[in-house]
Amino acid sequence: MNNAEIQIQFPQPGQWGDFTLTAIYRDADGYTRTDRYTQEDLPADQAPALASVVAALVGLAEPWQAAQVWARLGKDALSLTEDGTYEMIEAVSLTVEAVNDQGGRRIFTTINYPAFVLTDPADVAFFKYFTTPNQ
Repeated sequence: MNNAEIQIQFPQPGQWGDFTLTAIYRDADGYTRTDRYTQEDLPADQAPALASVVAALVGLAEPWQAAQVWARLGKDALSLTEDGTYEMIEAVSLTVEAVNDQGGRRIFTTINYPAFVLTDPADVAFFKYFTTPNQ
């Protein structure tokens, strides 16, 4: 089981400025917390990282539009170190439920879209901002 997850729902797929972000994580006492944010609640300093998530979603093949996104943190990417070896680094992986105009639904993962693995430190910090207790 994942200890933390962010879910983002877009009530009108393709309109990225209207969303609900739900952070699910364990608090310091081990209880599961669920915190919800709308676009108005999002701290301004977190907006650039959310824009990175949206940029990955825009890459979906037509006619698919993201309706819901699940983001999870893990050691999901390889990075080349200075000594020529590779190390696993923290990354945010997205799973996306998308809809089309005919009412179809489909799940896209990092297997379908490698761009759904977000390795930028700002993206990792965004995830941790919402899923680390006492923020």
